[in-house]
Order: sequence, then structure tokens, then C-alpha cells
Amino acid sequence: MLSQEFLQKLAFPDLENVSQYIRNVSTPMLVSVGAVAAATTYYLATRPKALPPVCDLRMQSVEVQGGDLARRSVLLNGDGHLTHVYDDAKTMYEFFLRGARVSNNGPCLGSRKPKQPYEWMSYSEVKERTENLGSAFLHKGHSKTTDPHIGIFSQNRPEWTISELACYTYSLVSVPLYDTLGTEAISYIIDKASISTIVCDVTEKVNLVLDCIKDMDHCLKTIVLMETPSDDLVERGKQAGIHILSLKEMEVIGKTNHRQPIPPRPEDMAVICFTSGTTGSPKGAMLSHVNIVSNCSAFIKITEFSCPLSPSDVHISFLPLAHMFERVVQGVMLVHGAKIGYFQGDIRSLPDDLNTLKPTVFPVVPRLLNRMYDKIFGQANTSLKRWLLGFAYRRKEAEMMKGIVRRNSIWDKLIFKKVQASLGGRVRLMLTGAAPVSPAVLTFLRAAIGCQFYEGYGQTECTAGCTLTMPGDWTAGHVGAPLPCNSVKLVDVPEMNYLAVNGEGEVCVKGANVFLGYLKDPEKTAETIDADGWVHTGDIGKWLPNGTLKIVDRKKHIFKLAQGEYIAPEKIENIYTRSDAVAQVFAHGDSLQACLVAVVVPDPDFLCAWTKRTLGLQGSYQELCGRSEVKAAIMEDMVRLGKEGNLKSFEQVKAIYIHTEMFSIENGLLTPTMKAKRNELRQYFRSQIDELYAEIKV
Repeated sequence: MLSQEFLQKLAFPDLENVSQYIRNVSTPMLVSVGAVAAATTYYLATRPKALPPVCDLRMQSVEVQGGDLARRSVLLNGDGHLTHVYDDAKTMYEFFLRGARVSNNGPCLGSRKPKQPYEWMSYSEVKERTENLGSAFLHKGHSKTTDPHIGIFSQNRPEWTISELACYTYSLVSVPLYDTLGTEAISYIIDKASISTIVCDVTEKVNLVLDCIKDMDHCLKTIVLMETPSDDLVERGKQAGIHILSLKEMEVIGKTNHRQPIPPRPEDMAVICFTSGTTGSPKGAMLSHVNIVSNCSAFIKITEFSCPLSPSDVHISFLPLAHMFERVVQGVMLVHGAKIGYFQGDIRSLPDDLNTLKPTVFPVVPRLLNRMYDKIFGQANTSLKRWLLGFAYRRKEAEMMKGIVRRNSIWDKLIFKKVQASLGGRVRLMLTGAAPVSPAVLTFLRAAIGCQFYEGYGQTECTAGCTLTMPGDWTAGHVGAPLPCNSVKLVDVPEMNYLAVNGEGEVCVKGANVFLGYLKDPEKTAETIDADGWVHTGDIGKWLPNGTLKIVDRKKHIFKLAQGEYIAPEKIENIYTRSDAVAQVFAHGDSLQACLVAVVVPDPDFLCAWTKRTLGLQGSYQELCGRSEVKAAIMEDMVRLGKEGNLKSFEQVKAIYIHTEMFSIENGLLTPTMKAKRNELRQYFRSQIDELYAEIKV
């Protein structure tokens, strides 16, 4: 209450006049002040708040005690490695059991038919089916000690996961197969892994398997088809000595001959994941339960405060289950009793699946992110729209760099609402891996989507990931700090001038997620895992001042395309130089691009005769090299040779640049031993390569 003395100091003659003044003059002012106070209170209560970081983002990894410059996650106390986060979930079988418990028998696996809602199987239904299928495997003669390998050749669908869970339930080992391996590789894997039972999704894959084995001695006895096989297909199998039956029939056999689960131990093998053979036959990476559990657990450990998962979460499964990235994501979902919804099988229908399922967890690969980015900017087709998009992005980016991640700002409502709605409108966790992503694309989409968005790095030999970006660190251009399940060190590569003392070198990984070795291939295993247990990745990394890792190069002349496929360019070049018209080829792939391009030097001794014979064209070497018809004919001949040489579609170049000067020692493009100097070639033809990729996009 105002005192009389105070009022007198304000020169008011008496209290009565003061009261009158307040009544007649200040009522609107008081209302305004009240409104401002209320608005201020509301803002303070609802203003966006940054999540506290899980560590000091200025130092996200620390050196391991004992030398060799190895680094580990700061989230661990001591130099050990994380193996699990839940005491009741130390194997993938226990992961599922825990999920069934915490979900209270909620929905587990879902699928849909075109224009229909998702239909769900509960955790108990999935458990029953896995025990029936697993019991049938045992009835067919499989066991942990004899004939433990079960092939799975299918696109993502609930039956894929049921088949793998059946293996986990009875200590068997799943061996995924996939189309891009090619028929020779599939034959090789069936033989190498001594697979006697394969579960297939469609008739076409059964026929492919039968084609693969028709000219070889094989041990295949049973093919289980997820749909009903035709009489002709069953007969064809019978002629090859193979029993073909439906998954439904197989489950009936298991129900009739039910066996109690045979739980695996953490150290038991869980999966043999064959990596595509870039320079030879595929290699079967043997992964144990503790390998996969530790990798899943490391991700859970990092995100447990910023984005904890629960049974209410929903994951859309469309990335290939034949690769470990998707399987680790599924493991993280299952252990929390969450839901997994599968896409319809056609990537073109993914937007409709997203809109119907409305997932909260959405793992992606850079190729998809690039498409999203291009589509968003393609729709900003006027200068005003581009300005607004850029302005909104900068406002969201500024918030994000302060640690604020949200999708309810004014810019979300005005600009980014459609982007978020295209993913179903509920995504709160995204993860990208398998190949590098452009920093510009990643930063923009992090801001536009407004969710926890992590980037990881790894390979099958360390289960899936070995580094991950930290919550709160939304800078791009690096792959984060070591996961809690492993340590990372950099090893000297003196021939490329990368030295560990300078914080540069080949990335090596050691920990609970490091694989057991390659199936029946001790020589390749010894090349990859050294005597001290470090996996040598072949990638060149650099430590940044904040303890994060940046991938800067590749030790061998092998690289990834944007979709994650490995490419060995020298193999491709050797095939293309068989063309009479071609003297030299430099095949180039970019980890931010989805295809290959090439620089081609036509053979000056044969080009003129070749063009006259094939095109009826005459002229000098320089004239012919400048003609579009000649370029198209050379490209056509290269593609033909590529097909004859069994190149996969992603190994074929999609555009070429014709160069008339031979690569030589004198011009610095060949070594003294006449080998291509790939770094120099890449820099020398940088502008032409960029133009080729620009033409492909157009």
C-alpha cells in the first residue's frame, strides 16, 4: 500500500485527490500494464528452452589411458566399453521379451495394403508366430550346433522380422540375402554359409534361388515362401530336390511340434551379414548378440535424456533389413516395446505410407535427404518464395544452434508445416548414416523438420555405427564422437601424409560392437582386425578440436555412392577400356551423388576406323572427339561392355566427358609405374565432373 508520506513526496495534495486521479486517469494504463504483465508471464512460461547437453560439447571424447592416441566417449566412467543398458536385455531375444513386457502386449508389427490403414500384430501374436516358425526350423533338423544358418531373402515386411526373431528364439543364425548381390554372389553365399533353408517373400526370388543353384552342388533342402506357392513352383523345387512350402504351412508344422525356446548367450552368433563384394566375393561378417546389443545400447545411452523412446513410438521400416543399419534401429524400437510399421514395398508409395503411419522415428539415407532438399527448393520457384524460405531457415537455424529444437515456431506454421506434414507430422527422431551427407543439406533439414536429427558413421564390421553426433551439437561436417560401446583411434598412413600425431589417419575401431571375423575366411579377417583387436576401416579421419571425428578421405581407391553402395573404380575402368574406341578411362563417384561419371580418352590409333565402321563418320581425331554422335556411341559401347562384364546398374557410368589428351607421367596424371593418380585426376577434371552431374540432374 502507498504511504501518505510517499504520496506527499509526489506532490499530491491529499489522498482523496489521488484516488480520484487513479479512477479517472489511470484505469486504461493499469489495464495495459496488466496485459503486458500477463503476456510476459505467458512468454516466460512457454518460451522455447534448450535441452541441457549430455556433455560439454566443447570436448565430446577423451583420450583412453595407456597411449596409442585412442579416444572414447565422455559418457563412460573409465576406459571400458558399454555392452548393455538394461540388465534384462543382453541378447536380441531378451530385447524382444523386454519389449513385450514394457508394451503390456501392445501392437508390435504393422503392414498395410494400398489405400488401407495399418493392421497390427501384438507382441504376443508375434511371439507365438516366432516360436512356431522356430520350432519348425528345429523340426527340419536345424540346431545351434548343427546347421544353424537360416537364409532370409525378402523385402521389408513383418514376416522378415518374425523369421529373424525365430532364429534368435532358438539360438539359430540369420543370413540375409538381397537382390543387388547378383546371382553369382547369392550362389556363393548359399555355398559358403551351407544354407539348407531359405525364407523368401515372393515367387520371383524362389525362382532366382533355384536358378542360382541349378549348376552347383548345394545343401539347400527347404524354401519357405511367405505367400502360397503354385503347384508348378512346388514341382520345380521337387525336381531340384528342394521342398517348397508356404510360411503358413511351416508355422503349422512348428505348432504341431512345438519346442521350448533355446535362449542364446550374449557371446553367441546372431547374424552373418554379407557385404557386397567390391573387389571379389562377398565377405560374411559374423556378428554376435553382444555386438548388436551393445550397438543398440550405445545409441540408447546417448539419446536417453534428449529423446527417450517408449511404447508410444512408431518406426517406419523401409531401409533394407538385409543391412545392419535398419536392424539396429529395429532393435532399439523392440526393446522399448514400440511399434514397427512397414512400407508397402514400393518406394514411390513411401509418402502415402508416412502420411498413414505418422511415424515418430524415421531413419534415412543421404539420397533421400537430397531428394527432400531438392524438392523443397524446387517449389520455391519465385524470388520472394526463395527469400522467405531462406529467412525462415536462418531464424530456425539460429535457434537450433542455441540448442532449441522445435516445430511450433511461427516459421514452422508459415513455412515448414508442409515439410513436416509430408513425413506424417509426428517425427521426433531422425538418424542418417550409410554414406556421407552434405552439411548444407543436413543443417537445412534439421531446421526445417524440427526434430532430434543425428548423423552416424560406421560399417558392418562394427555392427553398424561407431560414432554418432551428440544431442545439442547441431553443427554439420563431422560424424560425432565415438559411441560408448567402442574406442576409436587414427593410425598413420604415411604414403598419403596422414599422421596420428597430427590428429589424422586411418580410422580404427575396437570395442563390444566389433565383429567376430569373416565366415570361413581367416585371411580376410586378419587383414581387417589386427592382433590387438582393432578393425581397420580403410577410411581416413581427422579429430576436430571438440573431440568429434571428420571423415576426409579413403585409404584405398574404393568409395561409396550416396545410397551406400561401394564402388571399385579400377575394376570398372578395366572393363570399359576393352572398347576399341577407348584408350583411357577415369571413373569417378561422389559420396554425395547416386551415380558414376567418367572422363574418357578415345584411342587415337583406332577411333577414326571405329567411327567409320560403326557410324559411317569420317574426320580427324579432334573433329570426331567433338561430335555428339561419337560421344553417344562410345557411351553405348561402354555400357554394353559393362553388362557383358556383369557390372551392376550402379557401377555403370551415367555420363562421360571426352578428353583428347592422354593421361601421362609428363602431365602429372600417371605415376611412374603408369597407374592413375586419382586425386590429381579428380582435381584436374573437377569442373567437367561438376558439369556432368549438373547435366544428369537436369
